[in-house]
Amino acid sequence: MSKNQKIGLEGLLRPEDSILVLIDHQPYQFTNLNSHEPTMIINNVIGLAKSAKVFNVPTILTTVIEERGGYIIKGLQDVFPDQKPINRTFINAWENPNVTDVVKKSGRKQLILAALWTEICLAMPAIQALGEGYEVFIVTDASGGVTAEAHDMAVRRLVQAGAVPINWMAVLAEWQRDWARTETSAGVSEILLEHGGASAVALAWELQLLATTPPADGKPVQVSNSSIGQLV
Repeated sequence: MSKNQKIGLEGLLRPEDSILVLIDHQPYQFTNLNSHEPTMIINNVIGLAKSAKVFNVPTILTTVIEERGGYIIKGLQDVFPDQKPINRTFINAWENPNVTDVVKKSGRKQLILAALWTEICLAMPAIQALGEGYEVFIVTDASGGVTAEAHDMAVRRLVQAGAVPINWMAVLAEWQRDWARTETSAGVSEILLEHGGASAVALAWELQLLATTPPADGKPVQVSNSSIGQLV
């Protein structure tokens, strides 16, 4: 029986085997992003980038003709302030050796991609990398297309080609895997509190409850934000 890389424990993401490539999260692409609310993509890709940083997952930032399309969004650049995004003329980032050489030198085979737009700048490198034997994971909620149909058809095409669709919080959860891994759990909690949406609300509530001692007199106890932060 041939080994299926998509099932079993080996089918889950591992920080030590992962490498992340974030492609073309630039102003020009955002102006024609219609598959998602742009603020959600911004939130999600920044959350994904911060997750990679917590787990020491190598991350490549890349832009296409930034002198015309604009610099990578500030929130993403701020996660890696010292990294200059690789600027390309190739539409397909995987045809640029400045990108692929970094991936190859890492020796990592779990390739995680997010891009604008899904149907072009995500599809092209994902399909090519699959042909070169990489395990390709496409982060669908940190990517987007010019229409909902364009995004959906691209994801379907990539799944047929062998890519694994995943969202950014699932990436974070698979890297963490065990809450007993305390060296990263605090960082994970901070990311969830800042970028987790309703999950952030639930986590803040849980932290509030954990920080609260049931009062003897039945009156509610006020918990400060600082005490919640100390738990995280």
